[in-house]
Amino acid sequence: MIVKKEPEIIRSYLEDSSNIFGGKAGILYIPENEQEIIAVMKEALGKKMPLTISGGGTGTSGGRVPFGGAVMSMERLNRVIGIFNEDGIAPVISAEAGVTIKDMKIRLAEKALFYTYDPTEQTAFIGGTVGTNASGARSFKYGSTRRSVFGLKAILTDGSYIDVKRGDVIEKDGFLRVTSSNRKTFHIPVPTYKMPMTKTSAGYFASKGMDLIDLFVGSEGTLGCIVEVALKVNKEPDDIISCFAFFKNRDEAYKFAIRARDISNTNKSINKDLLNALSIEYFDKNTVSLIRQVYSKIPEDADACVFFEQDIYGNNDDSVLEKWVGLLKDHNVSLDETLVAMNEKDRQGLLDMRHLLGERMNELTKRNNMPKVTTDLAVPDSKMDDMMDYYMRILHETDMENYLFGHIGNSHLHMNLFPKTNEQYKKAKAISMDFVRKSVSLGGTVSAEHGIGKMRKDYLKELYGTKGIEEMIQVKRALDPDMILCRGNIFDYVEVNRSV
Repeated sequence: MIVKKEPEIIRSYLEDSSNIFGGKAGILYIPENEQEIIAVMKEALGKKMPLTISGGGTGTSGGRVPFGGAVMSMERLNRVIGIFNEDGIAPVISAEAGVTIKDMKIRLAEKALFYTYDPTEQTAFIGGTVGTNASGARSFKYGSTRRSVFGLKAILTDGSYIDVKRGDVIEKDGFLRVTSSNRKTFHIPVPTYKMPMTKTSAGYFASKGMDLIDLFVGSEGTLGCIVEVALKVNKEPDDIISCFAFFKNRDEAYKFAIRARDISNTNKSINKDLLNALSIEYFDKNTVSLIRQVYSKIPEDADACVFFEQDIYGNNDDSVLEKWVGLLKDHNVSLDETLVAMNEKDRQGLLDMRHLLGERMNELTKRNNMPKVTTDLAVPDSKMDDMMDYYMRILHETDMENYLFGHIGNSHLHMNLFPKTNEQYKKAKAISMDFVRKSVSLGGTVSAEHGIGKMRKDYLKELYGTKGIEEMIQVKRALDPDMILCRGNIFDYVEVNRSV
């Protein structure tokens, strides 16, 4: 195991894509196997030392950033264990938590397999994507990471571990009861709050009859150190159609996206030559302009654009494409200005254009020398019109640089504000909270895919209130009574003290 105390080495583990400030740690552990992780957990427990688990650094909520104590990186647990069939559920890939999405996809491609639960950041660690219930564009058709998790192994703070498959531990009488490797049985109370009826990664999952695995998915490292996961994967499609369509009118782009969403939802379970999107993404005028700075092919008069994909199984490319062309024509799209990819090279070019946004926005943040302020909200489909109107009205009234884009197929958009002064930053925070409250009032979530981390805890209070936060604290106390792991994620440690 590598152990480092030099500040200049630890420094790179004190940041992630959130650009949160103030991270600090006195010691860095880089274990290479489970036994070394167990040793670190026991040492942290013995010293009552906070221990933050560090993934790939791609998170946007500050979850991996320590604010004291020690940090433990999972980077060397990067082995793909195997690809196999499990109890008739085929196929499943088993991998250690430090394997990147990119490396996992390479291994799957060798077997003509496809990881559908595909977050944008390809350098993200698998353990981190499970810990935040990450998703991405293709969650429109296949859902978030939660749906893929078939099994997991997690080491607890006392050095014991649990190794479970879906269905092994189910809620009964308000509790999840699990026995770890040292034969200790944990009684975990299931929170009683009502979760939003949307994709969500806001706090602990809770429902009647729930699976223990679903508690760990989205727990952001606060309950145990996930060291190994088993993920269900799909057969690789025969082809994928990818397309950027540009609209001269924002309202027309929105109507196209919603119509494509509704048609696809109707066709999801039908294996025919029908329009059935894999992903549907919306980009407002400001976002299109940002992309145009690098990709000159984007029409100058584009007021918005929609990116969509459809996976193809069989030889029905032409039939499917014809239906998309018809829908584009219905919404006054110039086919000559539409970018279509039907091979891997061209498709990667379009994906690169889509993924450019994160890089460009990090540049804007550094330019302003101020944190960006973002939201990660999703609402029920029936409420998306209301949410979109609210976005448009509020953003139109601000003079701050802003961008609105994201997974409109899931009624899930990202709002980004870029303040340049402290006064603007305060205003941006107020605007973001206004959007959060609107989402909650519509039955939506306060974090659809990025987790709560250390930056969105106030948002979570809006969703579940003080009682909901207290119920989460009791869940954590059941598995981590000394509050060692990932302190400050999801809820504040001060709140923990008040609840003791």
